Amino acid sequence: MLQKLSIRNYALIDTLEIDFNKGLNIITGETGAGKSIILGALSLILGQRAESKYFFNQEKKCVIEGSFLLADELLKPLFEGNDLDFQKDTLLRREISIDGKSRAFVNDTPVNLATLKLIGENLIAIHSQHATQEISNADFQLLILDALANHQPLLKNYKQEFKRLKQTEQQLKELQQKTTEAKNKQDYEQFLFNELEQAALKNGEQEELEQELEKLTHAESIKRSLLAGASLISDSETAAVNLLKEASSQLNSIEKFDLTIAELNERLRSSLIELKDIAAEMSAIEANTEHNAQRLEFIQERLDLFYSLQQKHRVSNNAELLAIQEQLSANLHAILNSDEQLAKLQTEIDELKQNLFKQAEQLDANRRKAMAKVEKEVGTALKQMSMPKATIAFNLAKQAQLNSNGLNEVQLLFTANAGQQAAPVGKVASGGELSRLMLAVKALLAKHTSLPTLIFDEIDTGISGETALRVGEVIDAIAGDMQILAITHLPQIAAKGMAHYFVYKHEKADKTTTGIKKLLPEERVNAIAEMLSGKNPGASALQNAKELLG
Repeated sequence: MLQKLSIRNYALIDTLEIDFNKGLNIITGETGAGKSIILGALSLILGQRAESKYFFNQEKKCVIEGSFLLADELLKPLFEGNDLDFQKDTLLRREISIDGKSRAFVNDTPVNLATLKLIGENLIAIHSQHATQEISNADFQLLILDALANHQPLLKNYKQEFKRLKQTEQQLKELQQKTTEAKNKQDYEQFLFNELEQAALKNGEQEELEQELEKLTHAESIKRSLLAGASLISDSETAAVNLLKEASSQLNSIEKFDLTIAELNERLRSSLIELKDIAAEMSAIEANTEHNAQRLEFIQERLDLFYSLQQKHRVSNNAELLAIQEQLSANLHAILNSDEQLAKLQTEIDELKQNLFKQAEQLDANRRKAMAKVEKEVGTALKQMSMPKATIAFNLAKQAQLNSNGLNEVQLLFTANAGQQAAPVGKVASGGELSRLMLAVKALLAKHTSLPTLIFDEIDTGISGETALRVGEVIDAIAGDMQILAITHLPQIAAKGMAHYFVYKHEKADKTTTGIKKLLPEERVNAIAEMLSGKNPGASALQNAKELLG
């Protein structure tokens, strides 16, 4: 249940804190005093969108907090499923900064707006006079039967399996489309793959052949330069080796006189050895270098093949060609296996449908059993609210095709008068009748759901007198199963509350603010008397108010 609501800087509210009781909490006030503002603030911690233009002070952020007491652990899986710690004293908070950015928290853990809304929807439901049209919605009508059928685990499993069915059918459709497209171009892709496979491509081969081509093409100039270089180092009259030998000979006779000269001579002898090695390697390379016309022709043909394939596939190297070859292989393999995959998906769909039809049949049977109970209990509640001849009936049809709710389509029929044929509720019920019918349904659902708090926002529109008294009794009865917050303008309903809150406007320093206070017993008498007769109620109105309060 909602224990406390704290509002800071919202609409006409600067700072406001309200502590609520269990059972029936009544909220009244003059028109325009701000009852709807309080609901608007509450809706923010239930995940509704917000705009900073509604701030009381445009230079401060808006903060709404709701403190909830969760008496049991029915909602624990919901919290854990969203990585939140379940606490019996749970706090929902919403902060909206002056630039319109919003932050949401559950027990001080940051959450996104969708998670806040999901948690909030399982804590509070707001039912306004405009929400009576919900009774005309087929999904809501089916929800009524499902609540009384007491088959939530079965329904949850069915919906999960139905979602899986739709996903699998979509997979099948996409695979069929891809397979058709793939088979249409299978011959061409097979040709491309064979062409690449026959080319026997290897990573790095192109670079190696290009280097070898350069060597073969310039073989003569390579040999000539190597011969000349080797000769200059070791074979000519002025060869570098001979000159170094002479230089070393000059140092041999004096190195004993100076350690530094000995070190230089050692370096000179090392250089001499290195130059001889270089000359020998140059001669070896020269000897192994030859102009091989046959090898040159092979390399040119091989490279021409590479360049042709790269141009054809619009790539720049063999690595990319190999990637294309691998993709073509995967495509061809997928085509070979597509029939098997299609058959596997179709088998999965057939098995899902078979199982879903069994579950849908059970859902249908459960709903038909619940129909009589719903019709009887709602009819009884309507009689309590001065509609003695009103009846409802469900037209529950069974379709051939599965839908998200099973096989059923439902239509709620209603009549308020004896001898009048029942018709779709949205076509025949007046505003006042819809309000009472919706209240009767909510009373029934309250007994079969774990929702902690229900808010009625002026659902008593279109009723008065004895009918209002009976409606108050029904609301009071619902409050025996859950916490109720009822915003009302009818004294007959207001008098039923365990706690009564009065919303008022206050003007100070040319600024209007909204406030709320919990009325004391004597203040309640006066407030209800004013609802009966207006400002400054007389003795009879005060006496009537006392009688209503019991």
